[in-house]
Amino acid sequence: MLLTVYDQLVSRAANDAGPVREAFQKRTGAFSPEDPWFETRSRAMWDDAVTTYMPAHRGFFVTDEVDTKSAVLVDLWSGAELLVTHLDEAQALSLEHAEGAFDGRVVAYGDPVMLFLLPGAYHHAPETLEPAIAVLDGARDRGILHGDALDALMRMDLVFRSSSRVKPSFAYKVEALPRPR
Repeated sequence: MLLTVYDQLVSRAANDAGPVREAFQKRTGAFSPEDPWFETRSRAMWDDAVTTYMPAHRGFFVTDEVDTKSAVLVDLWSGAELLVTHLDEAQALSLEHAEGAFDGRVVAYGDPVMLFLLPGAYHHAPETLEPAIAVLDGARDRGILHGDALDALMRMDLVFRSSSRVKPSFAYKVEALPRPR
């Protein structure tokens, strides 16, 4: 049922696809259909758009415990541990094999209320985990809002993925964070 609601919200947001894409890319970095990461970043963009219509907890998560029905996600920004129910088998497999951190949005839905990770969770490369944690620590120290810090990590991911010679510590660095608002 949640996926049906999600698809309806994506359809509503798709009416403004140009402005939605522009706003997302302004915050997280530009990408085009020719990029190998186009589909995964587009799904993250739609999660971003959908959560303008429904409340969500955006986090930089790692998986702790995963089984066939659910997973415990640990938000490296807030420290929150969330038990999410899998949307489908594909998501269960994705979380079971997640090696690094991912930017995702968790929503509450249903009766009884359960938590779900929206399908556009964006997985960062496993080797970027350590420098990404250092960036989050630097963002907290500088008073940067959590959404701005996660958007900065998305931009850093583009730097990392766009060049085969870039090391994680070069792409993911505290100096690349925005100024606090």
